Amino acid sequence: MNLDNRAENVLKNLVETYIEQGQPVGSRTLSKLPALGVSSATVRNVMSDLEELGFITAPHTSAGRIPTALGYRLFVDSMVRSSTLTTGSVRELARKFDDETDPETLLAHASDVLAELTHFAGVVVLPNQSVTRFRQIEFMPLSKSRLLAILITEDGRVQNRVLPVSQEFAEAELTEAANFFNRRYVGSTLDDVRRQLIADMQNDNDEMHRLNQAAMLAASRVITEEESGGGGDVVLSGEQQLLEVPDLCQIETLQKLFDAFKTKRDLLNLLDRSMKAEGISVFIGEESGFSALGECSVIASPYEVEGKIIGTLGVIGPTRMAYDEVISVVDITAKLLSNSLSNSQRT
Repeated sequence: MNLDNRAENVLKNLVETYIEQGQPVGSRTLSKLPALGVSSATVRNVMSDLEELGFITAPHTSAGRIPTALGYRLFVDSMVRSSTLTTGSVRELARKFDDETDPETLLAHASDVLAELTHFAGVVVLPNQSVTRFRQIEFMPLSKSRLLAILITEDGRVQNRVLPVSQEFAEAELTEAANFFNRRYVGSTLDDVRRQLIADMQNDNDEMHRLNQAAMLAASRVITEEESGGGGDVVLSGEQQLLEVPDLCQIETLQKLFDAFKTKRDLLNLLDRSMKAEGISVFIGEESGFSALGECSVIASPYEVEGKIIGTLGVIGPTRMAYDEVISVVDITAKLLSNSLSNSQRT
């Protein structure tokens, strides 16, 4: 919805003032701002129009107004420009990733950085099987009834699983099985590997039989356990900081929010949507589709490895937040994480 310049300017200044002060904004306060340069009566008339259009509302019987979700949406889409971080700030942020090389540590670290810099909750969605690609698997015998399977994905993550087996394997047999597995499935997504494995074992061809299907069944199990045990999970940091946000102080609001953090399902569904978008996604209040996030905004961005999007990260905070600053932090963190993950894969 388009507004004329005066109405847009009033809305912009009202939202910025409310974000800064946290109190309903009246026409007299806005009329004193140099950026407007109009009388209190004129501001009052424009505010009345904005309220009728659903961009602002009165939280109680006072002259002050606050933005609605619709008002925030127009503000974010048309009036916010991500703040430019200084070179020094970018370097300082980059240094937080310099000493990390392990992919899982980098992902957890990114969540901590987002929480630390914004004072809200930082969230990182780990790669799931639909995008994570297989690099190699190795088997090591531990005993007559157990073996260790080591799964390595193209994004550099390493997963270890101790698996019970019904028969003893020689090291040479396990090496032969791993070599066959790696040649056949390298570069495929874990989803595709799991589906093809099932088909291959059902075919019971000579090569599969020679390598012993029991070893291949172990490989299938570690792929499946990776799907249920890690891939597509959420790393959450700083959620306790939301307890100190005045806008979220109601017990019922916090209860719903922390229940959502506990189950993680809604967060996964929401952040998966941002993987399909280019650049930054901003979900304001009930736009998320989840009542638990009705008083929150979620700012998210995809991250990638070697140019391939593999997951998302973001910040969860109140709708009254400094969108320009948070958008900048999310954007640069996604780029730094992508660079670090790509570098770790090359080493």
